[in-house]
Amino acid sequence: MPRGVPKAGFRKTKAALARTTESLMAKAVESRFSINERFGFVSDMIAMLASGDQASVVVTGPGGLGKSFTVTKALADAGMVDVSLLDEFNIGDKINTKTSFRVIKGYSTPKGLYRTLYENRNGVVVFDDCDSVLKDPVSLNLLKGALDSYERRIISWRADIRDEDLPTSFEFRGRVVFISNMSSVQLDQAILTRSMVVDLTMTNSQKIERMRFLLSQSDFMPEFESKYKQDAMDLIDRLQDEVKELSLRTLIQVTKIRKASPRNWQDLAEYTTCG
Repeated sequence: MPRGVPKAGFRKTKAALARTTESLMAKAVESRFSINERFGFVSDMIAMLASGDQASVVVTGPGGLGKSFTVTKALADAGMVDVSLLDEFNIGDKINTKTSFRVIKGYSTPKGLYRTLYENRNGVVVFDDCDSVLKDPVSLNLLKGALDSYERRIISWRADIRDEDLPTSFEFRGRVVFISNMSSVQLDQAILTRSMVVDLTMTNSQKIERMRFLLSQSDFMPEFESKYKQDAMDLIDRLQDEVKELSLRTLIQVTKIRKASPRNWQDLAEYTTCG
């Protein structure tokens, strides 16, 4: 085996240690605030950010339990317009950048980040599962400038810029939201200290609690009968330590099976989610 390549056993041990750490963190927070209270804090912090009272919010925790929905809903409730898909707007439409937000998903290079910050220098940028900007040293330096506590936040790119429409420096007056499946302990401290942070790390029981709360909302999966959703939730609750992914995606999948296969739906659901 080449030097520097960790053995499979080491990687598994490291992954197990990370899961144990996250579980301990979740249990520690659980003693003070419930998972639904923490989701409420997300909405409150995003409202502060939308009004300009906060420059950055970091939301961390496992995927598939409503982080992105909570953030975008809070921004929309604050009167901000999602301009992520510009093809939804007609030619000639004027977009008020001060009251708009853009969601960036996937991978971004440092230069791509520089352009994104420049083009949204007066609005809100939501980096959703775009962890590359939180790991690359150059990207982190750009973000430190964007989130600094100085009265004027200047971002500079002193390397060669061949794009004539990009300046070598500009003032950033916008706000930034980071949504990540990583836990807060994995993130750069410089970003955390410049932001309001909500860690939504959950135990299995907290995930079930969150899913049951969403299930009680009339606008959650309204296309399915309540009994189908409740039966699916009860099955997932019973199998919570065995399912491959304890998330809303699993709940939706099992609900569909419940609706389509009334006789053997439990066996089929268990096979597809635990196999």
